[in-house]
Amino acid sequence: MKREVKILGLSYAQSQLGSYVCVLGETNGHRKLPIIVKPQDAQTIALRVEGMKAPRPLTHDLFKSLSDSFMLDCQEVQIYQVLEGIFYSRLIFNNGVDDATIETTAGDAIALSLVFECPLYVSEEVLSSCGIQTDDEGNLLPDEEPKRKKATKKKKADPVISLEDLKHMMEEAITNEEYELAAQYRDKIAELEKK
Repeated sequence: MKREVKILGLSYAQSQLGSYVCVLGETNGHRKLPIIVKPQDAQTIALRVEGMKAPRPLTHDLFKSLSDSFMLDCQEVQIYQVLEGIFYSRLIFNNGVDDATIETTAGDAIALSLVFECPLYVSEEVLSSCGIQTDDEGNLLPDEEPKRKKATKKKKADPVISLEDLKHMMEEAITNEEYELAAQYRDKIAELEKK
């Protein structure tokens, strides 16, 4: 069985230098799943989540263009297994006649689900073994069934990517001499600081 998830957060990983943590959350549940992703995947995720466009096509955009050229439609993305701390993921494509499955890393899977604008699923097995149980306010719960509370007024959602992490991504873009991308991060940071 699989559960649909959405991206709840993306932040710089303190434990693994040069990597990011992408937090996925069940759309109809309280479990969250943190996954370590590469900087390139984090860049694509951040750009898509923040509604920004890269000045030049990124690798994930190239993959989509290639798929579109051959009339391959990505139906869904699945994170279906975890073994020894490694998440196994796949893309499910259809060309109008046949289905095709392509294995990928979890970071690429998350990024490509945004690029293709298709559903992202995580298997029940993965959520059960690696998911973190939270209540309505996002507080951790013990390893038991969450107790249902009365409907409460929802607080304003936290941003998916913090200002600090956007600044870190801007610095990485400058270091990599991706000045147009750095300028987009700068503009997004300025916009968020005004709020």
